[in-house]
Parts: sequence; C-alpha cells; structure tokens
Amino acid sequence: MLELDGLTVTYGDLTAVDDVSFTVAEGEFCCLLGPSGSGKSTVLRAVSGFETPAAGRIRLDGADVTERPPNERDCSMVFQDWALFPYRSVRENVEFGLKMDGVPATERDARTDEMLELVEMAGYGDSRPAQLSGGQKQRVALARSLALDPDLLLLDEPLSNLDRRLRETMQLELKRIHDRVGTTMLYVTHDQDEAFTLGERLGVMNDGRLVQLDAPETVYDDPTDRFVESFLGTTNFVDCRVVDERGPTLGTPFGVDFEAPIDGAGLATGDAVVVSLRPERLSFAPAGRVGANSQAVGDGGEATVSVTTRVEETVYRGSDVRIRLSAGETTLFVEPSVASAPGVAPGDRLTVRFAPSEARYFDASGGRCR
Repeated sequence: MLELDGLTVTYGDLTAVDDVSFTVAEGEFCCLLGPSGSGKSTVLRAVSGFETPAAGRIRLDGADVTERPPNERDCSMVFQDWALFPYRSVRENVEFGLKMDGVPATERDARTDEMLELVEMAGYGDSRPAQLSGGQKQRVALARSLALDPDLLLLDEPLSNLDRRLRETMQLELKRIHDRVGTTMLYVTHDQDEAFTLGERLGVMNDGRLVQLDAPETVYDDPTDRFVESFLGTTNFVDCRVVDERGPTLGTPFGVDFEAPIDGAGLATGDAVVVSLRPERLSFAPAGRVGANSQAVGDGGEATVSVTTRVEETVYRGSDVRIRLSAGETTLFVEPSVASAPGVAPGDRLTVRFAPSEARYFDASGGRCR
C-alpha cells in the first residue's frame, strides 16, 4: 500500500530524513519508533504531502504521489493535538471531510453515525470538543479520519497527550478498530511500550535514518546495532577487551575472561567489545561462600559466567525492585519483581550468572558482532 524509495527531506543544511526506504503492506499496522528529532514525524508529513522531499519517491497503492498535494493523496492523518474545530459539534467535526468531498447529506449522515459508533462516541454527536475528555477528543479525531475511508491512515503520536492509564486503554481501542476496519496504518511514537503493543512491524529511527524494521520481537531480541539495543528496554553495557582472538575470549572489568559466541575474524587482541546484559537475562542468588569469578559449564551443557557482586542500592519501583550492584570495576543492575525480590540491603553479596549466548555484542563503532 505504501512504498518509500530513498526518501530524503532537508531543511537548508539540515537533513531531517536521510535515504529512508521501506514498504507497508495493505492492512498492516506499522509503527515508527525513535527519540525526538529522529525524523519519524517528518516521514509522516512527507507521506501526507505536507513536506516536499529533496530526493526519493513516495508511492501509494502503486501510484507515484511524490509531487501531488495532500488533497490528492488517498490518506488521512490523526494529529498529536487532535486539531478539532472548537466551535463545531462532534458530528460536524466527523463529517467535515465528507462534506468537503461533496458526499451527499444522507450518505454523510450514515457514515458519520457508523464512525461515531465505531469509536464508541455515538451519544456525543451534539457535544463540543471543550466538553470532552482527552480520550474522547482523540476518538473523535480518529473517527474524522476514518470517515474518509482512506487507503492509508497516518497517526502522529496521537496518544502522547493522554495520561498513562488512558493511553493504555486507547492503545487497545486502536488495535480493536484496526482489526475491525482493516485500514492500513502507519503510526509514529517515541513510546516503546506503545509501539510493541500496536505494531505488527516496528521501525526504529535515529538521526533521520531507518536503523531497523522488523517484527517487534525480532527488533528486541536481535538488534542491528547498539542504538537499537539501548533504545528498547533497559540493559547493562559492559566494556570489555579481546584478550585472545581465538574464540574470541573477552576480558571483563569484573575479573573473569569468557569465550564469546561470536565470529572473531574481524577482531584483534586489544579491540573493544561492548557486551549487553539485559537484566531479565541475568540470574542471581545470595553469594554464600565468596569464590573467584569464573566461567563454567552448567548442567545443560551451556557455559555460564558467575560474578560475585556487592549490593550498592535498592530502589522500589512499584511492580519491581532495581538492585544496583558493584562488580569489580563496573556496575550491574537486576530488576526482579517485588514478589520474587530477595530481602537484600546495601553491603550484601549476590552471585550473578549469565550465559554468553544470552548476551549481545557490539564493536567500537556500535555495530553488532555476530
């Protein structure tokens, strides 16, 4: 339904979107995720026709729309600030686009009723936007865009102005509506939880470039580079060095060398390798008798690295507890649930274990080592 081929958008000397190419299939719900200034909203504005690309092509349902104005593209946009007409009723807001398209009144009324029912706002047709909550305003904005039956619906951080509970409710509502109407949707957000909840595929953007686009679980478990690993979830980054090219074997700041399950052909002794240890992939237990940090083969036949650590701080965070640990010359953290958190205090010792196969490895430039 949507194809971007080398899309580039510039503002003077600033390149906001740099050679972005991807496709969105008909009926797909695709999310673009990235920090502020990464270019994700600019991509949306270029697709809608509100920005003129410096290079590249935009195709919608097979037709090149790069040079077409917004009103000649069969797409509709839901904005972050809702952009409702304050002095028009909910019904008048929803039917506005249909009226501009010259849709007859009878058909317009029927379509408006259908959309208000879809977003569960059927009883609010005579209300003004000022009388609505934030979630209700967002439902009206969504109904207005869907009323036009666009080939592509663009959503620019539409839930960012809502509180957390309402935002989570609206995420589920959006999934329900998408499943019911089947409209192709391209959704922009900086909230990773939102992207994982909604997206059938997730594209991560950074500095105007599309870094990775794949199924959410693939992007999380198999990141292309260190930026993706750091942006999604939380992790421990441990600075290591190659001490033996064979293996290769990595020296760590917590005093144990271990063999990394990566190709060492491009690495030389002394090269930097950053190891990512996500807290959910670390196991830990009270350290009993303190022994040397080591790598050993466990009962399942897989090597495990054991590190003796000292508890520096515990932070209660509602559903979980973040435990900050000193480990040799570096720090680590684990995040057990409150129900499973051990009763530890600063000064206690824990043995932390991880399987090298569960870690992710990155070279000095941030590229993935495999």
